Amino acid sequence: MRVRNGVPYTFRMNDLLAELLRQEEELRFDSFNEDDAWELGALFVGRAKEERLTVSIDISTKDKVLFHYSFRGTNPDNDEWIRRKRNLVNRFGHSSYYFGQKLKADGATLEGRYYVSEAEYAAHGGCFPLAIKNVGAIGTITVSGLAQADDHEFATRVVREFIQAKAAR
Repeated sequence: MRVRNGVPYTFRMNDLLAELLRQEEELRFDSFNEDDAWELGALFVGRAKEERLTVSIDISTKDKVLFHYSFRGTNPDNDEWIRRKRNLVNRFGHSSYYFGQKLKADGATLEGRYYVSEAEYAAHGGCFPLAIKNVGAIGTITVSGLAQADDHEFATRVVREFIQAKAAR
């Protein structure tokens, strides 16, 4: 095990960070509009119901909300987490889980490295860039309500399912 800035940094962490970056490259849409947001949002709600997850789901471009749904059992804190995660992804361009794990691996904090308030930005899993191939990120897809790794896993799994289904049409 190596130590970087006094924090254990393992090859396992390197593998995780590489996988998270690979997901960002892989999970890009050919196109995306309001109808896609509704369809993707409905898929998220359906999967969450099947799995009995108590989550809030948000799909937004950088300037407007396209889809938002909160299951019974969520609370306003979930929406606050969504706002803060969304701010982070829109500012830094990486998934909130990647960003948080990278900071952890480097022994750094948001406030210490980037001088931004953790009251406004959350480097916790669950927000993923809404990116278009050959265009880049146009917004975010966010899940809040589970442990951060589970928020991230659910978000990427449903996005992957949607992209694959859309490509098969």
